[in-house]
Amino acid sequence: MKLLSSALALSTALFVGSAFAWEATPGRPYDGQTIHALIVKSSQFEAHEARMVAFEEATGIDVVIDYVPFPNMKEALTAEMVGGAGDYDVVSIMDGWVSSLKNLIDPIDEGIAAQGTDLSDFPAAHLRHGYIDGQLHGLPVRGHVQLLFYRQDILDQAGVKPPTTWTEVVEAGKAVQAASDLAGIALPYGKLNGQNLQVWINLLWGHGGDLFGKDGEPVFNSEAGVAATQQFIDLLLKHEIVPTGAAAYVEQDAVNSFKQGNSAMLPLWWWVRSQLTDPEESTVTDEQLGVVALPSVAGAERTTFTNTWIFGVTEGSRNRDAAIEYLGWLTDPAIERDVLLDKNLNETVAVHFSNLRDPEVNARWGGIHQAAADALATAPGMGFDADWPRISEILENAISSLASGGSDDVSGVLDAAAEEISRIR
Repeated sequence: MKLLSSALALSTALFVGSAFAWEATPGRPYDGQTIHALIVKSSQFEAHEARMVAFEEATGIDVVIDYVPFPNMKEALTAEMVGGAGDYDVVSIMDGWVSSLKNLIDPIDEGIAAQGTDLSDFPAAHLRHGYIDGQLHGLPVRGHVQLLFYRQDILDQAGVKPPTTWTEVVEAGKAVQAASDLAGIALPYGKLNGQNLQVWINLLWGHGGDLFGKDGEPVFNSEAGVAATQQFIDLLLKHEIVPTGAAAYVEQDAVNSFKQGNSAMLPLWWWVRSQLTDPEESTVTDEQLGVVALPSVAGAERTTFTNTWIFGVTEGSRNRDAAIEYLGWLTDPAIERDVLLDKNLNETVAVHFSNLRDPEVNARWGGIHQAAADALATAPGMGFDADWPRISEILENAISSLASGGSDDVSGVLDAAAEEISRIR
């Protein structure tokens, strides 16, 4: 898209002079072609657009972007798939939607290999969502991880270090509550879009369990699942290291508790970082805020729940090769790094290990990227299918029932949820 604001144009001018890892196909074979992209609205993607002049000049390809707000994005993608009009060459798809939209995008294995894209630079938890039936259909461009934010000053006051295991979370939480008026950790146990499942799933993985077996059957009600669920509920009911009323908390309630100085720890998405020290809405300062990888179950590898957006080439694209050229440029880690280090921007999202571990990136963002890399190095990632919305609803009801005291029979509640889910899979 050629029309840029003066701020975007300035960013573009600065970027043109920087080094590229990506190189255009020699001879500009797609000169004069136009590709159309359907992309969820995001300041990160607008930052990419600001740097797109360099791509267009190098290739002769014109890129036209239509941004769609998140609440309308799946509907727009479904209309493109069902209508089959071929209006778009490139689309962005959230991980949980890939299975239901798999007929929208084509395999890109050979084209991306020709672009020289280093797939090993993507964490497996993100890249897995680009594969459909063993073939590469998309590449991660936007990805979120969960980290443990904490009040460094409060932990210092309590004489404890940032916890690396959930056992240490309990110890740190009790020490905090003995030394201050703060709750140990803010956690969501209430029902809203599966928000109470994310820490629970990390505990499930840590105990060696999983949601489903090889044949798709529920296995979260195994011995490992019962242990993980009991550990999660114990943080609330046995150890009592969460805020009063947390049984009904959703994510934003947990965030508000931390920002208002009522909780000392918060395991949540890294995008919340900018809110936590915003002086207009938070009592926490940059000097007080610390961050580490999400705690693990003692003796187990680190994990993190993730959210991923992949970009793919549509089945109906009229300019497939030009679209793949664009994906090669868009997923160049140098583009991502330039956005991360742009002091005129406040963009933290990274999906390349090379940038997550980059010293300059971490110096700017207080080490959150290295913390993410530590977790992503061993995180398996979350698989989704078309039934996930209903499955998520059943599971969050089960967790909420246990948290609210509706039942104290962990095994029985999980068995009932497994039976209900078995009927829809």
